[in-house]
Amino acid sequence: MKKIQMVDLQSQYQKIKSEVDASILNVIESAAFINGPEVKQFQSDLEKFLDVKHVIPCGNGTDALQIALMALGLEPGDEVITADFTFAATVEVIDLLKLKSILVDVNLDTFTIDAEKLKAAITPKTKAIIPVHLFGQCANMDEIMAIAKEYNLYVIEDTAQAIGAEFKGKKAGTIGHVGCTSFFPSKNLGCYGDGGAIFTNDDDIAHRLRGIVNHGMYKRYYHDEVGVNSRLDSIQAAVLRHKLPFLNDYNKARYAAASYYTNAFKDIAGLITPAEADYSTHVYHQYTLRVLDGKRDELQAFLTEKEIPAMIYYPVPLRKQKAYNNGHYIDADFPNTDQLVQEVMSLPMHTELTEEQLVYITSAVKEFFAK
Repeated sequence: MKKIQMVDLQSQYQKIKSEVDASILNVIESAAFINGPEVKQFQSDLEKFLDVKHVIPCGNGTDALQIALMALGLEPGDEVITADFTFAATVEVIDLLKLKSILVDVNLDTFTIDAEKLKAAITPKTKAIIPVHLFGQCANMDEIMAIAKEYNLYVIEDTAQAIGAEFKGKKAGTIGHVGCTSFFPSKNLGCYGDGGAIFTNDDDIAHRLRGIVNHGMYKRYYHDEVGVNSRLDSIQAAVLRHKLPFLNDYNKARYAAASYYTNAFKDIAGLITPAEADYSTHVYHQYTLRVLDGKRDELQAFLTEKEIPAMIYYPVPLRKQKAYNNGHYIDADFPNTDQLVQEVMSLPMHTELTEEQLVYITSAVKEFFAK
């Protein structure tokens, strides 16, 4: 049996090697390294895939979030609400811009932001919400957009882990005012380096985004506002352009692997398998279990002995991270997050999992609970 990996990018590459290699070589031979034809073509292809008016490629997913906030004209001290249980990039960009991050609890079943807690956190200084479509499933965008409309707030969707997922027929990232994604290699649609994109149906916001990603220029050497240097390079665009037509198939393969796991674990009382909301499809960027009765770390160690990687996303809430612990949060307001960080564990999840590997992984988990 081939060695089990959390993400098997090598095997995925082998299936599209000739096309990707040819495109990369073409970029090198043309020397169109920045904003070349591959970037423009990928942008157009992604707009069609997402059914969105504007895609603005950029350097990475963190930049995408930062640029989106910059384009909305927020002022230092304005509050932005997001989830406590997510990767740090979501809150990092808020604080970098001298905005004020407000963290709230998540739902215990879907791991996404709790709309009631979100609404309760709104103050006169609140200007935006960043819902995170965590692990491959959309947050409840009907509830979030209703709250945003009631309080006149911007919504920036963080869809770094859920590209291709759908909320009631609409692609993740196209429901709020702005959507952001990452093309980090391990993502469902990943390049071979760093990359990201921002999407919107708002013409005015799109115009600002395009200027900000390129030093605040709308006309060459005329800088109308403070911008950044964040561009998706042509080699990465070439990789993404060839992988995009396979994204639906990639997500189906992930879903098939997730279904195998869930079926195998259905009778294990000590596990809670991922919930699938009725309003969203799930593209399983991660397959994240909840391990009950304090056995998570023991199970992880047991799987490691079997050479099965298992990761904990995420072991520490953002509000307790040294960089973001402002001393104002009350633990009692975050019961679900604090429970999840003690229980969650993610199993290998990628497009190349074989039945032999799945049998081995699930058998090992069953063996642990049979002890």
